[in-house]
Order: sequence, then C-alpha cells, then structure tokens
Amino acid sequence: MYIGKCSFISIILYVVGTVADIIELKNVSFSSYEGKIVDDISILLEASKTTAIVGPSGCGKSTVLKLAAGLLVPDEGDVFYKGKNIKLMNRSENLDFRREGAFVFQDSALWANQDLFQILELPLKVHYPLMTGKERTACIKSVTERVGYKKRLNVRPAWLSMGEQKLIAFARALLCDPALLFLDEWTESLDDGSAERLVNIVKQKQREGSSILFVSHDMKLIKELADFVVVIIEGKVSIQAPKEQVIKYFNLHELIQTGVTS
Repeated sequence: MYIGKCSFISIILYVVGTVADIIELKNVSFSSYEGKIVDDISILLEASKTTAIVGPSGCGKSTVLKLAAGLLVPDEGDVFYKGKNIKLMNRSENLDFRREGAFVFQDSALWANQDLFQILELPLKVHYPLMTGKERTACIKSVTERVGYKKRLNVRPAWLSMGEQKLIAFARALLCDPALLFLDEWTESLDDGSAERLVNIVKQKQREGSSILFVSHDMKLIKELADFVVVIIEGKVSIQAPKEQVIKYFNLHELIQTGVTS
C-alpha cells in the first residue's frame, strides 16, 4: 500500500494487475489553450466494474472521461482498450471500440440541425449497415420507451427541455447495447423519477457485466453504484481506490470538499 502527499492527498489502495483491465490511461497529459488540464495521470479501469470520477469543478474530470473514451487524443501518454493502444487501432478495431462503448455527454451533445429520430438512427446506420429501416425504427422505439421519453421524435433538440435532451442522449448510448459506458453527470437536469429510471438501467447494465466509468458530484449515487473511486485534483489523480476503502480511510467531509455533495 502506498500513501503519499500532493496538493490534496495521493493514495493507491488496491493492488494493480490482479484483475483484467478494460481501459488503461498511462502517463496521460492533455492541454488546451488555457493550459494543462490533465497532468501525467495513470488509471486502470477494471472490466465489469463501475468506477466513479469525482473532484471539484474544473479539475479535469470530464476531460479524463473523454480521454478514456478516445474522444480526445492525449498530448502525452497512451490510452489502451483491452490492451490495444487506441491511437494505433485500425479502422475495423476502432469501429468495434466505438460500438462496444457509448458516451453520455454532460450537455447531451445532440445535433442541432437534425431531428431526434435522425440523431438516434445514425449509430445504427454506422454500426449495423444491414439493418432495415423497420428494424431501426423498432430499436429506436424500444430504447426511447426504456428511458421514459414519450414525446415526438420528428422535432429538433431545441424543442426539448434539458432533461428531455438528457433522456435522448442516454437512449442514443443504449442503441448498440454497449458493454462499456462513459457517463458524464448523466442524472443532472432530470426529475427524481427520470433519474431513478436511468439509475435502474445502469444497475441492469452492471448485472449484465458491463464496465462503467462515470463522473458525478452526487455522493448517494457514488455509494450506490461505484466499485472504485478516482478523485481528480488539479488535473492529477489524488485518490484511486475501492469505494469501501475510500469511505473507510477518508472523512466524508474531506470528500465533500473535493466537490462531492451528500
């Protein structure tokens, strides 16, 4: 067990290498025009487990999530999926990775110039080109019902509330039945009933053996769903440990100070 100090506290409480890892970030750094956002981080995500990323606003949580999902290319370091470097994947390998993984953005990220049906249809066209129009329609109907969206699909996102947009974004993530989910503040803007519905879907994905990485400030959600917790402070990994050990070794108030709410 290693315990050291950094700007907050740096602690790794579990032994690496004893289980299969589905995603690995190795010495990853990323900068924007505003400066360095992620600084030399290394994270292992265990297959069929759920990992929560927490930390104060602006610490780099969403950037870490996007790097893990291959949506951003690191300036330094590498990201591996099932041992394969994402940036070295060929087209076929990359398509498999995109089909097996799905991302729910904090701001939903729905195409403004397409209607909801077109937005939901696109992943099916890309990953299942032999699927008929009737089959695509049935699939879209199934996932929208599953997330609780009951309104028209022939309207653009601007017609929807932020909560409704989040439901469509979550439905889009479910379309290809992913084994790997990346969720960024995925219950924000939702009423309690809708949030509970999505949490139950995530629990079902857990039972099916899916691997999940999510960003949240909600301590209740973290306690309910996470197997592991990664705390990011100022672009660095401060804590990386099983949830039970985080709860055991750290005062709840200390965790709340990192940006997590009770």
